[in-house]
Amino acid sequence: MLIESRIEKAIDELRRRAELPLAIELWNGKRYALGSHPSVTLRIPGAGALRYFLDPDLAKLGEAYVEGHIDVEGPIRDVLRAAEGLSRELGGAKPGRKPRLLSFHTRRRDAEAIRYHYDVSNDFYALWLDREMVYSCAYFKTGDEDIHVAQAQKLDHICRKLRLQPGERFLDIGCGWGALVRWAAKHYGVDATGITLSRNQHELANERIRAAGLESRCRVLLQDYRDVPGEGAYDKIASVGMFEHVGLKNLPLYFGAIWRLLKDGGVVMNHGITAIDPESRAVGLGAGEFIHRYVFPHGELPHISLALREMASAGLEVMDVETLRLHYAKTLWLWSSRLEERLEEARKHTEDKHLRIWRTYLAGCAHAFESRWTTIHQVLAVKSLDPRAQPLPLTREYLYSK
Repeated sequence: MLIESRIEKAIDELRRRAELPLAIELWNGKRYALGSHPSVTLRIPGAGALRYFLDPDLAKLGEAYVEGHIDVEGPIRDVLRAAEGLSRELGGAKPGRKPRLLSFHTRRRDAEAIRYHYDVSNDFYALWLDREMVYSCAYFKTGDEDIHVAQAQKLDHICRKLRLQPGERFLDIGCGWGALVRWAAKHYGVDATGITLSRNQHELANERIRAAGLESRCRVLLQDYRDVPGEGAYDKIASVGMFEHVGLKNLPLYFGAIWRLLKDGGVVMNHGITAIDPESRAVGLGAGEFIHRYVFPHGELPHISLALREMASAGLEVMDVETLRLHYAKTLWLWSSRLEERLEEARKHTEDKHLRIWRTYLAGCAHAFESRWTTIHQVLAVKSLDPRAQPLPLTREYLYSK
């Protein structure tokens, strides 16, 4: 009775503060609505789970769901809105953590982190990614495109930014399942090399390269960016959705490796998620802690100012910066919707806990980008030892005209 009395008091206080699309259902069958038309039901199977609601944040609520201590039913967007409301009203908005400057981004630890995230099941990812299996922000010209068209537009947008030309040597750092190297080799005639630390990606990428008949000028290697050999070995370099895994402390090493590998007069495009906070702190309300624990171990997001500073320190001259935050919000909602439509099939390819993680992660990230808790940038830079030389046109017109 004491527990129920405390719950009822907390719920009454919450009702006064905010209208949430949420009903809380206790182990004894009692149900408390926090809004006039709740679309989400949060079921608490035992009194022990109430600890997650003492000063809650998104990390605690996410942990409770992933570990099976609570269950949630309702549209995923409404679930996220309810979780944010509980975090703000019961826990209060908390500042992000200070940057951790992790020192353990060794080759072994980075490979383990990548394989934890990506070596789940190619079939699982294929359920909700586009047909080319591009696992990064899509590019929308109208906003009405489906995921397949938007991802094709993104691949072409990158190739056009880099001004890829037939016969050029092109490197894709963190190439995923090889969509960009295949696109660049097929449509722009380059000699394309991709590198990844994921065995699953490496295997499927090369299968798709062979199936497309591109093996003479396209390949994917199982390799760390620190181990790619050569000085000035590539005319153009892209890194898409990879530098989030590098670590803030290793950014000089990362951009230094790019400078070493890029020829004089070469062009590089770095596409990556960046922090909103100028101090490069984690996403607030506990979202960053959830991602670090369950999704991307050891991941760190730099603010764009830090990324630009480290690129300049490495000798790369930044020529263009494009923000794609709303593009990524759209991408993530499309991924989330595709996964939600295929939950039964997804259970055939992964365990229930992993599926709970990905449902939370995709919808949570969509909400984070939509809410401007985090953002993403494409940064175009050049390596030119002669300050009078310019590998790119004087204007951006070449990006948008055929």
